[in-house]
Amino acid sequence: MEIEDVMEWMQLADDDLDSAKILNEAIRKHNEIICYHCAQSTEKYLKAYLTWKDIVPEKTHNLLFLNKLCIEKDNEFQKINTLCDFLNRFANDIRYPHKYEVTENDINFLLMLLKQLEI
Repeated sequence: MEIEDVMEWMQLADDDLDSAKILNEAIRKHNEIICYHCAQSTEKYLKAYLTWKDIVPEKTHNLLFLNKLCIEKDNEFQKINTLCDFLNRFANDIRYPHKYEVTENDINFLLMLLKQLEI
């Protein structure tokens, strides 16, 4: 394991989470884009953990798949399975014409859950 690789994943994850928080403070909120950044952040936090455990993360955006790999190493990741399931649809679908109904309560809930992934 290269600590630099883990730290790079963590920095990228932090950047996406910061972006979600900044967008959440905007007057005109784009909830789907906030969710996209939350999904990206979650993906990168999971890949940071896998890298730390000497597992080369696949090039996938499937949060449930990545979380399953993390659960195999530490059952504590089971706690965020619901988060991964909810965010999975925003990993790539959001880049195409779809409208998901995401409320401000959903966003606040996601940001609270994401605190569990921060180090």
